Amino acid sequence: MNDAPVSLRPIGEADLDPLEALLHDPQAVGPFQWFGWRDPGRIRRLWRESGLLAPEQSMLAVLVGGEFAGFVGWRRAGLVDLAPYWNLGIMLRPEARGRGVGTQAQRLLVEYLFAHTPVMRLEADTEDANLAEQRALEKCGFVREGVQRSRGFRDGQWRDMVLYSLLRTDPRPLPET
Repeated sequence: MNDAPVSLRPIGEADLDPLEALLHDPQAVGPFQWFGWRDPGRIRRLWRESGLLAPEQSMLAVLVGGEFAGFVGWRRAGLVDLAPYWNLGIMLRPEARGRGVGTQAQRLLVEYLFAHTPVMRLEADTEDANLAEQRALEKCGFVREGVQRSRGFRDGQWRDMVLYSLLRTDPRPLPET
């Protein structure tokens, strides 16, 4: 997976098994993404209903060299219908982490959303201890807006979250070579 190209595409039926394995394995999701056991049939139901591409929330497969490596997702956010924006997220298989795959996948998602939706703002948030995701977001051009205290609950504790945003009009950093 090291130097293979990163791409995005809709979740296919063949992706459902590795996607569910990732979502339902506390070791695979990593230290910042395990929130306990959830409805095991939810992903397949949503995939049958919408292909995981719905107006309020969507997911795309992250591929490395054509192989499933995780997913990126976005959900509608905003206080009023006249000014919606997207909140983004990512989850990668353990073997895809630490290699720039997340940064590349999130750059591709930013390009896709600004090309195909009229939103002005994208945002992402992560736990304050998740320094790797903070670096990835900053490499994509996201600006740190601040810390939201005790906003997330995971593993028996309230966690501080760092909020990032990227506006359509913000400059995009050049990819590192």
